[in-house]
Amino acid sequence: MSLWNLVSHMAPEEFSSLSTEFPWSLRCLLAEWLENQPWEFINGSDAFCTSMASRMLSDMLEKLRSAAGSDGQQCQILQQVSNIESTFRRDPLRLVAVMRAVLEGEKAAVLKRDHHLPLSFHRRQEELKFSLGLQRLQHRVREIQALQEEGPGRDGAVQSPMAPRDMPTLILEAVKELEAAKQQVLKRIQIWKRQQQLAGNGAIFEENLAPLQKRCENLLEVYFQLQQQVMAASSELGPELLPRLLERFNEVLSSLVKSSFLVEKQPPQVLKTQTKFQASVRFLLGPRLLKATPKPYIVRADMVTEKQARELELMGVGAGGFLTTIPSLTPSSCHQLGLLKKIKRCERKGSESVTEEKCAVLFSTNVTLTPSNVSIHLQVLSLPIVVIVHGNQDNNAKATVLWDNAFSDIDRVPFVVAERVPWDKMCDTLNLKFMAEVQTTKGLLKEHYFFLAQKIFNDHSASPEDFQSRHVSWAQFNKEILPGRGFTFWQWFDGVLDLTKRCLKSYWSDRLIRGFISKQYVCKLLSMEPDGTFLLRFSDSEIGGVTIAYVMRGKDGSSQVENIQPFSAKDLSIRSLGDRIRDLGQLRNLYPNIPKDQAFGSHYNKEQTGKDGRGYVSTAIKMTVESERWVRGHICA
Repeated sequence: MSLWNLVSHMAPEEFSSLSTEFPWSLRCLLAEWLENQPWEFINGSDAFCTSMASRMLSDMLEKLRSAAGSDGQQCQILQQVSNIESTFRRDPLRLVAVMRAVLEGEKAAVLKRDHHLPLSFHRRQEELKFSLGLQRLQHRVREIQALQEEGPGRDGAVQSPMAPRDMPTLILEAVKELEAAKQQVLKRIQIWKRQQQLAGNGAIFEENLAPLQKRCENLLEVYFQLQQQVMAASSELGPELLPRLLERFNEVLSSLVKSSFLVEKQPPQVLKTQTKFQASVRFLLGPRLLKATPKPYIVRADMVTEKQARELELMGVGAGGFLTTIPSLTPSSCHQLGLLKKIKRCERKGSESVTEEKCAVLFSTNVTLTPSNVSIHLQVLSLPIVVIVHGNQDNNAKATVLWDNAFSDIDRVPFVVAERVPWDKMCDTLNLKFMAEVQTTKGLLKEHYFFLAQKIFNDHSASPEDFQSRHVSWAQFNKEILPGRGFTFWQWFDGVLDLTKRCLKSYWSDRLIRGFISKQYVCKLLSMEPDGTFLLRFSDSEIGGVTIAYVMRGKDGSSQVENIQPFSAKDLSIRSLGDRIRDLGQLRNLYPNIPKDQAFGSHYNKEQTGKDGRGYVSTAIKMTVESERWVRGHICA
C-alpha cells in the first residue's frame, strides 16, 4: 500500500499547512508519482543534486500538464503549473525542499493516526535511496573521467569547473560512496535472508531474487568503471594512496561476491534421517563473474554442528560430517536432492534434549572469477535444522525451529537465540503460525491471547494489560509440563493447530468456533443464557480436541452448563462437526443467539435416504449423548 492510498482518504484540511507553496489540487494529480521520487535523499547543492532536482522539476511539469489535459479545471491547473515553473526553474533545489516537507507532513499525519507506515512505502524508499546512490556514483565516475581528459598536461585544455578539486579527493569521495552502496546491498541481502527465515513460521515472503540480483549486478558494473578510472589515475594517486585504495576495492568485491551466494530453497528445518529432501543455492553474481566452463562447478553440502557453525563464522575453518554433494552449479543456481544418512549428536548441556540441538547444512564451492581469474571460496549456511530419527520427535523439533525463526537476530553467533521474549511478540508468532498452518485469514483475537497467557503463565488473576509487559521463556513454551497436564504449552497448541487444519478450517474461518476460552469462562458466559445455547471451545485437558459446551435446565430448574466429551480429528473424520451439531436436539442457538441451522447449515452434509443404486437401504451414523449427568457423546448407527 502506498502513502498516497492512505493520505487520499484523509481530510484535505489536515494538510492545509503543507499547501502554502504547493497546491493540494496538484498533489492530488501527482498521486503516487510524488512518493516514487527521491526527494528525501537529495541532500546538498553540488552539480549532481542540482542536475537531479532540475530533471525532477521537468518530469513533474510534464506529468502535471499531461494530467491537466483530462481534468475539467484545465485552465486553473495550467496556471498553477506555470506558477510552479516560474517559481522553481531558477532554483530547483528549493522544489526538492518543498516536496520533502510535503511528504514529511503526510507521513506525520499517517503516523499520528495509524502509528506506523506501510511496509511497501519503507521498501520503496530504500529502493529510491539505493538507486540515487548508484546514479551519484556514475556521476562521480564521469567527473573523474572528465578531470583526467582535461588534465593540466594538455596544451590548450579548457579548465573544468571540477578542476579545482584534486583527483585524490574526488576518488576518495567516490570510493566512500561505493562502500556505502555496498553496505546497502549487504543489508538488503540480510533482510531477504531474515524474511526467508520468518517465512518458515508462515510470514509472507517475496522469494523472487531477480531484483536483488539486478541490484548486485548494477553495483558491480559501477565498481568496475570506478576501478578502471582509479587505475588510469594511478600516477596522480601516489605510491601510498593507490595500494590503500586497491585494498578497499578488493574488500568491496570480496564481501559483495561472498554475500551474493545464497540458499535460495532451504532444506526442511525438521529433517528426518533417511529421508530425501531438496535444496538449492544461487550465486547472484554468477552470470556476470563466472566463466562458461565445460564442467559445472561442484557444490559440496556438509552437515555442521552448532559449534562448527560458530567456528566457520569466526575463523572460517573447515567442517565435518559429510552429507552429500550437489553435482552442479550453473552461473546462477543449482537444485538437487539430498539424503542425510545418519547424524552424530553433540554432547548436550544440562536438560537439553535432542530436539533442541540445532545444526545446519554448509554449502560450499570454489569458483574462478572473470575477468581477474581470481579463485575464491564461496560458502553459506542453511537455516538451523533439527534432525530427528523418529516421527514422535517432530512436535518438539517444530517448537525449536519456531522459536529460532521468530526470535533470532539478523547478525548473531550461530545459533544463539533469546531464552526469554516479550509476550506480545509470542502472540504475533502464534497468530502467524496459526493462520499459515490453517490457511485462514481469520487470526487470533485479544480474548484468545488472554486465555493463552493464562495458560502459559498459569496465572488466572492477572488482567489482559498485566500480561502485555511480561516475558515468556523457552522453558514455559516447550519444556515445563502444564500444571495438572501431561504436556507442554506448545504440544497442546500444536495439537489445536493440527485439529483445526485437518477438520475445522471452514468453521474457524466462519468464526463459529470460540476456541481459545477456558471452561470456567464458558460457564460464566452461558449460565444466564436460555436452554440449548452452546459454543465450541478447544479442549483444555486433551491435545487436539474440540468440545461443545451447552446450557441445560436441571431438575430443580437451575441452569447448568455441560461439556460434551472432546472430539478428536479421528472422531470428526467419522462424522463431521456440523453433522454432530445437527444430530443433538439439545443444541438450539450458537452463543449468543444464532439459530444453529442458520450458523451451521452450510456445513451440514446431505443425508442419504431410501435405497442406493445397488438396491441397498441406506444407513446413517448419528450422534447422541449417553446421559444428561455424565455428558459423553457417542455414535449410534
